[in-house]
Amino acid sequence: MVMEFKGRGLVEGYVEGIALVSKEPISFLGDIDPGTGTIIRKNHELYSLTIKNKVFVFPYGKGSTVGSYIIYRLRKNNVAPKAILNIRSDPVVIVGCVISDIPLVDMLPEKFFKEIGSGDKVIVDAYKGIVRILK
Repeated sequence: MVMEFKGRGLVEGYVEGIALVSKEPISFLGDIDPGTGTIIRKNHELYSLTIKNKVFVFPYGKGSTVGSYIIYRLRKNNVAPKAILNIRSDPVVIVGCVISDIPLVDMLPEKFFKEIGSGDKVIVDAYKGIVRILK
């Protein structure tokens, strides 16, 4: 079964990958190790999992503007996600994805965030703002 959702493509690209879904906002400064891509905040629901090569889904970013640089460091260390999907992308995440060439889509419908789960195969067409979940 394929479910298709339309959002807003902010940073262009086309990728296929496995979703890693956080119900919590993310601070790239403090929540994620830029050397490994591992989520290091101990009370986070995805603690000890890696965002490397995943389609990373979270509601929105939070925290320091240094987060853009952390996203860039993730890319330079080859541990960045393949794409990022948000309810609402904040400037820190947008800039980080732009400078790191990571496809970014936001403003997906509420139903998308109810349907997607970690481990789902996802196709992201950020040129068109289209995301497909393959179940």
